[in-house]
Amino acid sequence: MTKIEDIETAIAQLPREQFDQLAEWLDRQRESDFDRQIEADAKAGRLDGLWAEAGREIAQGKARPLDELLDD
Repeated sequence: MTKIEDIETAIAQLPREQFDQLAEWLDRQRESDFDRQIEADAKAGRLDGLWAEAGREIAQGKARPLDELLDD
């Protein structure tokens, strides 16, 4: 068995409450990793093109406020 298979087997045996706790922890880890990656990409300039494109679309009136989109 691989380490992942061992982990999967252990997870499958968890009581529901502990499974839910683990799932919440994994979600927080994934969100934290995503946040760190976005921050690193921004610092490295990898998002500059997207920011510039967004600025152009806003200037051209092609963008709508986020609260309008969320209310739809």
